[in-house]
Amino acid sequence: METWKKVAIGAAAVVVVGGGTRAAGLWGGGSAGNSKNLSFQLPTPIQTLDISKNTDTYSGTIIGNSGANLMRVDSKGKAQLELAKSVKHSKDGLTYTVVLKDGLKWSDGSKLTAKDFVYSWQRIVNPKTASQYAYLASGVKNADKIAAGKAAVDTLGVTAKGDTITFELERPMPQFEYLLTFANFMPQKESYVAKEGKKYATTAKTSLYSGPYKVEGWNGTNNTFKLVKNDNYWDAKNVKTKQIDIQVVQKPETAVQLYKQGKIDRVSIANTPELYKANKNNKDVVKAPEATTSFIEYNQTGKNKFLANAKIREALNLATNRKELTQQVTSGISTPATGLAPEDLAKTASGQDLAKTVAPGYKFDATAAKAAFQEGLKELGETQATITITSDADSPAAKATVDYLQGSWEKALPGLKVNQKLVPFSQRIKDSQTQNFDVVVTLWGGDYPEGSTFYDLFKDGASYNNGQFKNAAYTAAVKKAETTDALSNSARDTDYKNAEAALFKDNNINPLYFRSGYSLQNPDVTGIVLNTTGLNQDWKSAVKK
Repeated sequence: METWKKVAIGAAAVVVVGGGTRAAGLWGGGSAGNSKNLSFQLPTPIQTLDISKNTDTYSGTIIGNSGANLMRVDSKGKAQLELAKSVKHSKDGLTYTVVLKDGLKWSDGSKLTAKDFVYSWQRIVNPKTASQYAYLASGVKNADKIAAGKAAVDTLGVTAKGDTITFELERPMPQFEYLLTFANFMPQKESYVAKEGKKYATTAKTSLYSGPYKVEGWNGTNNTFKLVKNDNYWDAKNVKTKQIDIQVVQKPETAVQLYKQGKIDRVSIANTPELYKANKNNKDVVKAPEATTSFIEYNQTGKNKFLANAKIREALNLATNRKELTQQVTSGISTPATGLAPEDLAKTASGQDLAKTVAPGYKFDATAAKAAFQEGLKELGETQATITITSDADSPAAKATVDYLQGSWEKALPGLKVNQKLVPFSQRIKDSQTQNFDVVVTLWGGDYPEGSTFYDLFKDGASYNNGQFKNAAYTAAVKKAETTDALSNSARDTDYKNAEAALFKDNNINPLYFRSGYSLQNPDVTGIVLNTTGLNQDWKSAVKK
């Protein structure tokens, strides 16, 4: 998932230790400090509440806490039953049969049915929805054909009969149970979506909720709103917090000050080296597990001829000192990237971290970089080159990354001119999707704990292949992992290693660092489940003493 603040399934934790220095206080219309309400901060405005169309972490956090799916990830990172009473699959892994719990209701009191899940799966693959997450359904019967406009939506292999949902797969999908936890596959009520039309999920009032909380007070653009307990949620008796106040605070330093004043219950201190150094010894510090990679995408459409040249891209990759960058941008909190797949995403069949197994050999070599750059310029008949790096104006880490790359690349590659283009997070996503960039710095957090959550990004024609490159060897390796080798963990490990090697050979992307997160959290707050993939913070069981 697109992000500059991703935490999410895998090693999850219910955190809170030690004491700290906090003062009671009020903010917005909610309260922290002495109140039993929780108060949380987002670093950028949410974009939508549309389950099918959401692509960013911040909106996903709100959607994931106001919605429920067939399964939910527990504090140990395991998928457990949620709205489902049972989930069973055939021996060949091609059929999943799900029976719903009795008496499920939407937030408005209406009945929540199996058909609501069928509609949601159909809506995400329907070309008219234009969901960037349609590819996640690939492997479900006819999903690819429907997304390509070559089959009717009602031929999707998701059907309902009474309170039973049947999923028919074209191939085994090792990650399938985690898709049953994922926010983009939560149920949607067709009659409600049709009634709201274009207004659907653009505000709190035009949304319907199936989860622990309902959103109130979000008009589509405002920066303060709240989540209130959904009394019609099936497990409402175990939701102990009646209200969670949400405030968008874009300056990390301001957020930390609000935390210390007792006005927010949890804030990140990993946004800048200075912020981390100033707060790392606070007794309230907790580490948040992540499976997130910061990387560079190159526009390889030919819009900038230099980036369509493999030698130029090789030069940029060789000129990237990932260890130094990570130290300067994250104060050493994060880890220099060794490939696309991050640490803590998944384990291989042998028990090794997948990232270590697939690492193809990215390195910093200024001499080789200079030689490759000159060779690339010669191939193009040029003596100098100009490129522009795009990133997020509202993220200090993003700005620091661009500053570092600009200075280090220009120093290592004589004849290269690097410009900066810093835009709001939402605009950066749009620019990426429309190829309105030369070089873009982004982060991707895993959606589930299996390699395909990263390797699906860059297959030929993939919606998130923003650089629009084609790498036949890469695509073949990923397809083999998802078809022939789907039921063999060791074979998939080899396929993913081959995929990384293909990306490395063609210099299609430039991995920068694997992000680690540290936050300050109110010691009186317990029950927050932090996941390395999927829903980054699950507040269902969060409570304040």
